[in-house]
Amino acid sequence: MHSHDSGSSAGGPGPGPLPAGIPADRVSAGGRPSPDISPPGQPSPGQEAVGLLPLVDAAILEELEEELAGTGMAQRFARDYAALWDQRYSRLAAAVQRHDGDSALDAAISLKISSAMVGGLRLARLAELLEAMIRSGDFGQGQVLMERVAQDGSLTVTELRSTYILETG
Repeated sequence: MHSHDSGSSAGGPGPGPLPAGIPADRVSAGGRPSPDISPPGQPSPGQEAVGLLPLVDAAILEELEEELAGTGMAQRFARDYAALWDQRYSRLAAAVQRHDGDSALDAAISLKISSAMVGGLRLARLAELLEAMIRSGDFGQGQVLMERVAQDGSLTVTELRSTYILETG
């Protein structure tokens, strides 16, 4: 952990009190929270930008179909992805709740990669943000982010089922 110095290297006054809920090691030299950190319960700037991404990018699924020569493998992968959502989410949520870094990291990376493969860009980005929180040991923010993962994960699966899986199945 870093200590919070009462003075600056220039000899001027310190940055003042820490913002509520922000650990000292997450504060920049100017006394402000690091850009990727928000007070508890508030989305970080990275999370806000996630909402601009599509739930499902159909072009990615079309490209996967083409790469697999139209064998139906892309459609089966999307169907399996949707069927495994609850299990995948439960595994990730439990690991984050237990502060089990190795299991949480494994589950977050798995979610990131599989979501990207089915075109779930928003969920893939959320998993990437969660991965960074896990790597930094910030399970508190990770637990807050899990609410968004649950919501957007369910929306992603619903969109896959109502569009791609039904259209191609």
